[in-house]
Amino acid sequence: MSAIPQNVFATQKATLDNLLAVQGAFFNGFEKLVDLNLKVMKATLDEAAQKSQVAIEVKDAQEAAAFTSSLVQPSAEKTLAYSKHVYDIFSSLHGDLSRLTETQIEQTQAQVSDAIEQFAKTAPTGSESAVALMKSTVASVNNAYESLSKAAKQATQTAESNLTAAANATFQAATSAAEAAAKPASRSRRAA
Repeated sequence: MSAIPQNVFATQKATLDNLLAVQGAFFNGFEKLVDLNLKVMKATLDEAAQKSQVAIEVKDAQEAAAFTSSLVQPSAEKTLAYSKHVYDIFSSLHGDLSRLTETQIEQTQAQVSDAIEQFAKTAPTGSESAVALMKSTVASVNNAYESLSKAAKQATQTAESNLTAAANATFQAATSAAEAAAKPASRSRRAA
């Protein structure tokens, strides 16, 4: 069997393997997201049952104010934690897909280089400049891809850093708001 059909079969196998890996990565991310949502739903239902019992036992306006203010901070913390988990799942999926894409591109680059080398071996005399042009073109494309890849990675890191900073600021604001809401309730209890 000649080298070209073997290369074609190898390319088809690599493409199929990559497709299956991408499907697996998407399914794994979906599975993690469903698992997270089920856990959140269960915890929310359990907490709602507990809070309902506490709400039933509230006897006056001061206790109602204290109960209401006690609900604010945990909800903000839980929302922030949930958002962080969802972000982590999508970030992990993005990383997996990026690695798979990089692997596929590396394989394709190697196959193109091999094809050019095979062509150069069997090319008629006088086609050296065409082979050199093909090699130069492939090298330029590879360099452009590497530059774009580095820029995309830097942009992703910057976005992740900004998202983390925003999440921390949101958490601090929610904590401050909960503490501010709790102060009037505790003052009214001391006055009574």
